[in-house]
Amino acid sequence: MMKNPKIFVLEDDDWFNRLLVHCLELNPDHSVLSFKNAQEMYDALAKIKPEVMTLDYRLPDASGEDVLKKVKEVSPETEVIIISEQEDIQTAVSLLKLGAFDYMVKTKDIRDRLIHTIDQVKKQAGLKRKIERLETEVEKKYDFTESLVGESPQLKKTFKLIEKAIQTPITVSISGETGTGKEVVAKAIHYHSDRKKKPFVAVNMGAIPKDLVESELFGHEKGAFTGANARRLGKFEEADGGTLFLDEIGELDPNFQVKLLRVLQEKEVTRVGSNKPVKVDCRIIVATNRDLKEEVKKGNFREDLFYRIFGIPIQMPPLRERGNDVLILSKFFIQNFAETHGLEPKGLASSAKTKLMGHAWPGNVRELKSVIELAAVMASSDQIEADDITLATDNVLPSVIGEEMSLREYNQRIVNIYMDKFENDTKRVADALSIGQTTVYRLLKEQKEQKV
Repeated sequence: MMKNPKIFVLEDDDWFNRLLVHCLELNPDHSVLSFKNAQEMYDALAKIKPEVMTLDYRLPDASGEDVLKKVKEVSPETEVIIISEQEDIQTAVSLLKLGAFDYMVKTKDIRDRLIHTIDQVKKQAGLKRKIERLETEVEKKYDFTESLVGESPQLKKTFKLIEKAIQTPITVSISGETGTGKEVVAKAIHYHSDRKKKPFVAVNMGAIPKDLVESELFGHEKGAFTGANARRLGKFEEADGGTLFLDEIGELDPNFQVKLLRVLQEKEVTRVGSNKPVKVDCRIIVATNRDLKEEVKKGNFREDLFYRIFGIPIQMPPLRERGNDVLILSKFFIQNFAETHGLEPKGLASSAKTKLMGHAWPGNVRELKSVIELAAVMASSDQIEADDITLATDNVLPSVIGEEMSLREYNQRIVNIYMDKFENDTKRVADALSIGQTTVYRLLKEQKEQKV
């Protein structure tokens, strides 16, 4: 069995050929094959793809340039080190542009440089393999057919739209309640698109103070304002070449919306404290749990910005409308939890299934995941029973579920009940319902406005 890495030596000078082979075989892990003409090497190349090759620039039956092109055509992964009798800068530059890894001159003390260069090739190859492995892991992690689990017609419709979004570079707008998996969809689109090797940058617009939004998105120069001690790139520049995910876009201050619109139109940003625009190239994916059309009618969201970001609209269905997906997701979360913590996966008793299917899941998939993981811990046998399942809205739903009201009114009522329960502590309410604190503030504000 051949040792690794495999190295070809193509050198017509017998003495120098033996010198190169000797130098390379000082490392017992190297497997070296030597050739004195190009045709011999071509015959071997048809069967073996070496990791590295040393190439004499002047050969009796071919030029070094022609051999380099042929090797790169047949075996693109092979790194070629050119060895020449003369130090010709112009030739060296030309060969490096054609894909040569290095260019060195024939000397008796070539050994050290050759060994160093081979080490660099191995390090680069190892790094490349690591990157490829990580890329494979990332693609698998964000495979939406695995991360978005279920068989409901609503979810299958979502899958079709995600596939279309992957195949096109236009803007994507994802809407749906908190916890339905909007960021999961955004990542799935990015990591399966042709931008997957570039950054995915996520920004929660509802979590940024109004006076810092411009600096956060566009960046700032040193001294632009108090505390700006150094230049800082904004999220648009960070995402250059990749994808910028603007979550909770509906929370964006109306006064800033016109600036965002201009950036999306011109594809350039101007850092705070600068007059020089910077070109940016990033795909935009936005998400919201608001009805933006309704916000446009109310004058809270610019109509021109709405149409700019609308793109491919993906509506994430709430969990309560996905039927049996609740049980499919529950089993998925149980399996994942067990694998992560080295435990045996538990089953779901009939009583547990009935309890799960009877819940409205205001926190959607995010809430279900938390509930199932806690139940897996609480269960004392190999089956999760109904008593092992703790639902945040136990004792809440019965008081409102029978009333006729809009979804917004329903959400407001739930928040009010929890505000009483947790003594107006909005953070505890947000944590209990698995929603953002800004969403709690917004629901309370909307309810107050309706009463005026």
